[in-house]
Amino acid sequence: MRVLLTSFALDAHFNGSVPLAWALRAAGHEVRVASQPALTSSITAAGLTAVPVGTDPRLDEMVKGVGDSVLSHHADQSLDADTPGQLTPAFLKGWDTMMTATFYTLINDDPMVDDLVAFARGWEPDLILWEPFTFAGAVAAKVTGAAHARLLSFPDLFMSMRRAYLAQLGSAPADPDGGTAHPEDSLGQWLEWTLGRYGVPFDEDVVTGQWSVDQVPRSFRPPSDGPVVGMRYVPYNGPGPAVVPDWLRVAPTRPRVCVTLGLTARTSEFPNAVPVDLVLKAVEGLDIEVVATLDAEERALLTHVPDNVRLVDHVPLHALLPTCAAIVHHGGAGTWSTALVEGVPQIAMGWIWDAIDRAQRQQALGAGLHLPSHEVTVEGLRGRLVRLLDEPSFTAAAGRLRAEAESEPTPAQVVPVLERLTAQHRARGPRHPGGTSPCVS
Repeated sequence: MRVLLTSFALDAHFNGSVPLAWALRAAGHEVRVASQPALTSSITAAGLTAVPVGTDPRLDEMVKGVGDSVLSHHADQSLDADTPGQLTPAFLKGWDTMMTATFYTLINDDPMVDDLVAFARGWEPDLILWEPFTFAGAVAAKVTGAAHARLLSFPDLFMSMRRAYLAQLGSAPADPDGGTAHPEDSLGQWLEWTLGRYGVPFDEDVVTGQWSVDQVPRSFRPPSDGPVVGMRYVPYNGPGPAVVPDWLRVAPTRPRVCVTLGLTARTSEFPNAVPVDLVLKAVEGLDIEVVATLDAEERALLTHVPDNVRLVDHVPLHALLPTCAAIVHHGGAGTWSTALVEGVPQIAMGWIWDAIDRAQRQQALGAGLHLPSHEVTVEGLRGRLVRLLDEPSFTAAAGRLRAEAESEPTPAQVVPVLERLTAQHRARGPRHPGGTSPCVS
């Protein structure tokens, strides 16, 4: 079969799809990855075939223009919509309006959607897998009759919030035969207008997908109304040089701690809430070996490098973390997921959106500690790190989460499931039945 993956042009959101794309290719399926031109080099560096569509979204301009007000409004705000009283109606309305106007419509603008639909009409994919903010993939599927599913790399809290918001509006999702979005539903109204340009009615599955492929362990998944296919997270650290340096081939003589601020901070102007200098001051003098993955710009922010700190520009996390006793990081989904599947206790400085809830849940499960933004001090970080290294319970709990993650099927094992679901949901008969096992009608 033909499979089209699509993500907006941000490596951190694309990287989670690479192992499944490899698995589909290895099973004999044709795979294309569509995104704005800025992601083309990352797609091809992953050994995949790119389809540039539209023009590059101006994410940095959006962050600079509205970022301060948006981020201050959401800083340290939990998104757990299933906890009573957690999110107010005003917050959910503001969230729906703000995200639609300043983010969703920006990364799925008309040129991107039109190019993607045109490519899908010509190539005729059987299945479209879309990053959960890249609604253009769902639109292309609805127009062409392809089966479609979301590919999740972080807890599905945004869908929980939408479910809570629709419930507050008294608006049930549209039925499979199509429907009309609630007039106060900004996301639904925009998608209804977008689909209407192609003569296709709005259906809530353009938001939810016909099903979801979820790479998040069950302990972190919020309740879901739709079908979910669990899949083990396989780390892919991006197109940087995946080389094991000489020093990493020798076992550490002291507990090793990884410090990383993540990929997105390097490649965009998204504000970084983690002061680099503060983190290194917090580890100074401890009887540990610290490996800090910092590029030249991040190093320029340092006023002092302690003797127990090794600065490296890039090292693959899935090679580094098995040698580590702990990791201190910014809270990003890719870093968090890699540490989880490697069984490493975490200090996550999650300060916005789902990073907060992942860090809080990790702490509740005993596998790490959350450092909220108002406690990001030398003393706050140092005290948590000492506790994480001194108390064996954190390592034991992190090992249990690793075992939970490993209990999920691998991307290769998920491929036959996707074949069957594609056959069930595709609006037309199979035209591209390739693969090692036939689709089952």
